[in-house]
Order: sequence, then C-alpha cells, then structure tokens
Amino acid sequence: MCGATRGGLSLDGVDVAKEAVVQGVVLRDGEPVSPAYVRLLDRSGEFTAEVPTSATGHFRFFAKNGEWTLRALAPRSEPVDRRIVAAIGEVTEIEITV
Repeated sequence: MCGATRGGLSLDGVDVAKEAVVQGVVLRDGEPVSPAYVRLLDRSGEFTAEVPTSATGHFRFFAKNGEWTLRALAPRSEPVDRRIVAAIGEVTEIEITV
C-alpha cells in the first residue's frame, strides 16, 4: 500500500526536487517494528544498501530513478519484499507489514 505514513519522516532539509526519496515504516499488527532492517535491492536483486528502522519503525533511502525492491527483515518474521519505483523529484512512501 502506498500512501503517507502516519507520523512519517520529516523532509526538512531534503531537496526533494534533486532526490528520489524512498521512505516508509515497518509495521506488525499496526505497530512500528524496531529493531528491523530494510534493504534496497536493484532490479536484478543485487544488494545496494541497508538501513535500520528508527525507534518509530521508519526508514529512508535516496535512490536513483528506476525499479527497486525493498526487503524488510524483522525478528520473528519472514523477509517481506515490496517492489517500488523511485523517481527524482518524488517521494515514494510505503508501509511494509511483517
């Protein structure tokens, strides 16, 4: 589900016009998951980057234009993959439920 996250990350100081921002939140039963990790995989499935979720379950990547896979890794959960498309000048918001 793409849409604004509840209490999402602030974009203060981010020049959205020059960045392809991919951000969101990892949830379990409607609650933020922390600690968890989110990986950014390229179109071929190759690892590109990984970030931990914040205390509120949020994460952010700055990506190149194109198709990506986000892989959420959380304790007591199977990995969850979500395909997204990033574009410079846009903020892609996503909720990942584990």
